[in-house]
Amino acid sequence: MNNLTMPVKFMEVRAETVPPLRHVTRLVVCFSWALFLLALPGRAQTPASEQKTITLEELQQMALQNNPTFAQSVANIQAAEGRKKQSGLYPNPTVGYQGEQLRGGSFHGGEQGFFVQQDIVLGGKLGLNRKIFDQELKQADTEAEEQKLRVVTNVRMSYIQALAAQQTLELRHNLSKLADDAVEASHQLANVGQADAPDVLESEVEAQQAQLAVTMAEQNQQRIWKALSAVVGNPRLPPMQLEGKLEDTAPVNANELVEKIVSESPAVRIAEIGVKRAEVALARERREPIPDLQLRGGMQQNGELLTDGRSVGLQGFADVGVRIPIFNRNQGNIATAKADVERAKREVERVKLVMRERSATIVQNYTFSQSAVDRYKNQMIPRARKAYEMYTKKYQDMAAAYPQVLIAQRTLMQLEVSYVNALESFATSSLSLQSYLLTDGLEAPAQPGGIDKPVREVNLPMQLGASPQ
Repeated sequence: MNNLTMPVKFMEVRAETVPPLRHVTRLVVCFSWALFLLALPGRAQTPASEQKTITLEELQQMALQNNPTFAQSVANIQAAEGRKKQSGLYPNPTVGYQGEQLRGGSFHGGEQGFFVQQDIVLGGKLGLNRKIFDQELKQADTEAEEQKLRVVTNVRMSYIQALAAQQTLELRHNLSKLADDAVEASHQLANVGQADAPDVLESEVEAQQAQLAVTMAEQNQQRIWKALSAVVGNPRLPPMQLEGKLEDTAPVNANELVEKIVSESPAVRIAEIGVKRAEVALARERREPIPDLQLRGGMQQNGELLTDGRSVGLQGFADVGVRIPIFNRNQGNIATAKADVERAKREVERVKLVMRERSATIVQNYTFSQSAVDRYKNQMIPRARKAYEMYTKKYQDMAAAYPQVLIAQRTLMQLEVSYVNALESFATSSLSLQSYLLTDGLEAPAQPGGIDKPVREVNLPMQLGASPQ
């Protein structure tokens, strides 16, 4: 006998005749017991989803194949390699024509020929150029490593959030089912004078709130899935059932992870490479006053007539010169390079301080969520479950009303929803700390080339927490 036939049959009995009060009470108890059986946790679960399942490993592999930022990282490396190669190339020679006294005059003279001019770079300037762009190449390589970590972390972060949204939606459906059962029970109790109109209205409002919470949970799950499908590079990926458990997150030492972030983070390493690049650039500017050797030589035909009537003929020439650094000794560029070195060193300090600043919020979230998970799991939920079991036994012995059982069960499920939120915050905070705070898998990798470019503020996420429910 289901919830639909039970009230009809009960109303027919009440319409035909009014039984004694003890029979009415017994009938209400039987009806309430039927509702209770339907509201047990094992029966309140929503039907198993027919959606396909997908694992975290499959999502990560999909992201490594489709995320466009990987191609950008490769392009940055190729560009850095090209700049390094170009910076070390020798200047091209100049080949030209030279002519003097072309008409020759009365002596039928004139000189015509060709020349080759070449600048010889001295002072090791080309080698220093290559070293500058070699540091940029290292920055690009580090950026590529960082980008892979960011994408993988973003996938794992979105997976945790999607898994929490999936479990939360199931619990919200269960709570909504309980609220609907409470409304039905309130109407039946009101029919026999065991409940007042305010009780019925209150149960109806609570049921509507539960339905609204289901709608919010559904929308939140859709939002997170869209974000997940975007970071894996497949925005048309259909929603699937996720495999995994939030409870599998292992505890970590947050303070040790903060020190590891400050010392080993890719953002810090990029800033440190920026210092080396600035130092090489300073050495290069100091070599700039060393003049390059300018060589010029060639062959020409001299048409001037000699005393015997013959022309001078073929003759060669050569020029050698250097530019003397008297007025311009590259003073301004050297001063600028010195300032860049100082700035690069301060950039390393700044990045480390920013890491500590941003880590403080994540550590706070991690510490609080860890404590909350422990209390929900070991204290609040066991006590709520025990209270629910005690009310169930009393109800079976007809020593407690059915609404008390519903309230106890609703409290238990609400605690389970809060437990899921705490697990999500705990897992995301732990993952963020273990991944050097790099969680933005769709931000384009920075192009190396200056001390103000390698470190991006988007590398350092703001406060992380449970998804809105």
